[in-house]
Formats: sequence, C-alpha cells, structure tokens
Amino acid sequence: MSSNTQKPVLIIGGTGVVGSRAAKTLRRLQPALPITLGVRNLEKAQALARELGNADAVRVDLERRDLGLPETASFSAVVALLKDETLNSMKYAQAKGVPYIPFSDFVFDIGPAVALHIQHPDRSAVLMLGHFLGGTTALATLHFAREFRRVDSIEVSAVFDSDDVGGPAAQGDMERVTKGVPSPLLLKDGKFLWAQGADVEREFVGVDGTKWRGRAYPLLDVVSLPAETGARSVRLDFAVRDAASRPAGQGPSHEVIIEITGERADGTTGPVRHELVDPDVHSGMSARGVAFAVERLLGLAGGPPVKPGLYHPERLLDPAYVVARLQEFGTRIRRQ
Repeated sequence: MSSNTQKPVLIIGGTGVVGSRAAKTLRRLQPALPITLGVRNLEKAQALARELGNADAVRVDLERRDLGLPETASFSAVVALLKDETLNSMKYAQAKGVPYIPFSDFVFDIGPAVALHIQHPDRSAVLMLGHFLGGTTALATLHFAREFRRVDSIEVSAVFDSDDVGGPAAQGDMERVTKGVPSPLLLKDGKFLWAQGADVEREFVGVDGTKWRGRAYPLLDVVSLPAETGARSVRLDFAVRDAASRPAGQGPSHEVIIEITGERADGTTGPVRHELVDPDVHSGMSARGVAFAVERLLGLAGGPPVKPGLYHPERLLDPAYVVARLQEFGTRIRRQ
C-alpha cells in the first residue's frame, strides 16, 4: 500500500448530489481513508464532513492553478465531480503527482485533458470517468459480454425519473449537451457518426414493458466499449419518466437495459438482454462508480496503486467485481 493512501482524497464538488453520495459510499467502503471536500460553501461542507467522520472541508478556487489551497496541502488523489473548464484541478493533481479523476467530460470534450496528459505523461494516473453511472454500466456490459465469442452490437438504454435529474452540475452538463453539441456520437456498422435525423432517437422497451423513445447521449461508453469488445455498433439512449406516471406507491428508481447481440459461447447467435434496476436512482449508482474508482487508484482494492497513465475504468476495474458490489448495494439484475 502506498503512503499516499494515508493522505486525504480531495473531492471537488463533494457536496453536490453525486458528490455527497460518492463521499458517503467511499466512507462505507474505506472507513479509515481521510476525505477532504473541496467546495464553495464551507458551511454545508463542514456539516457533511462531520457526518462522514475523518473528513474536513476546504474552499477551492478553480480559477487558480493552486486551487487557492496552502502550499503545504497534500492529497492522495483529486476527484473533479463538476466540469472544470480551466483544467486547474488536473494541473494541480499533476503538480502533486497524484491520481486524477474527471467525472463530467463527455466524449466531445476530453481533448484538452488528453493533451495535458500527453504533455506530462509520467506525473499522474488519469482515469477518464465520463462514462454512464461512473463507469458501472460499461463494466456491467463487459461482464455480460463474457458469454459471447463475438460481440456485434451493444445498445444501452436508461430511464431516468424526473425527480432524479441531478443538481446544478448535472444541469450544466445537460445544457452543454443539448445546446453545444446537438449531434450525439454513436458507432453504426463500424463507423463513428455524429448522429443526425432518425439516428438521434431509438425506441426501446423498459423493464415493465413500457415503450420509450430515447435520445442518444455522447458518453465515453460509446468509444470505450467497442475498443474493448470489437463491437461494430454501440449507442446509449436515455428517456425520462414523469413522476406522475409512476405506479401508485412507487418512489423514484433508475433502470438500465443492456442489450448485446453476437455469437454466444455455444455457437448460437442473437441478443441477450440484462436489466438493472436500483432504488438509489441515477446519482446513487454514479456515486458508487466514483468510489470504486478511487479505491482502485489508491490500491485499496483490486490491486496495487495505479501507475501514471491514461485510463478508462475497464482497464483498471474487474467487471465481475463491480457487478457483485453493485448487487451488494441493492442493484437488482435480471437476464432475459
């Protein structure tokens, strides 16, 4: 175990909807790991720090390369749970020589972070986590894909509850997608395309049989899953359920449908469908992905501390391990 793991993890945006849950999940997984919440509102963060235990809060200024922190400040990793357009959080991690996790980078805006890593490849382990649900969906997909000799296509669909659309950071991410990049990326018949017209939307069937019309979304799963599986078609589509349409007495939940088509181990071909349903909704599942990533980078689970490099979650985390942990946290999985 690296001595770095005795230093606190700096979670920037640690009091947000996903950030607070990520901190609580990390505390559950690693009771002894110190946590520092990097925020703008210290009062709110200090209350969460007291609840977590072995935690504190600091005010972070993303306009400054030193984040406005004392020169003596020392951390084991830096996690950015909001879009840092300055990349000062990454520069800070590189200067300190500690791992870095950017959570809010879509497939269309990772270029600056990749370029910064190429400039300083030996300083930090950079885990790109702009995947759906903090990488947990991609890892579950890869676990399910193990029953195939050949994967031809992967279609991931999700139904969000209207009461689970996230906080200000998530709302800002959604605005960047809908206004800045109206054409989502997908892989179709072996070609990456910025979807237009009919390709933008796709109809899918939800867990309860409801038909949904989802819109494609440009997350990093679209590029990492074909790189890992060789699939010729990959896309993610999301729909939103209005709270009024929920069955009586049912609270918010999140459902993910993973449909893989290819040649199975027994030589037959066709689709296999897996359904994931979680009452802790989208933000809870995302938080688990962040926590799994942090403990893996620090060498607290799944192997030694990760060396400097540029990573996707599937290169560091074992898919079977992640699926088992999701189920322990309450995710229900059904194969069809």
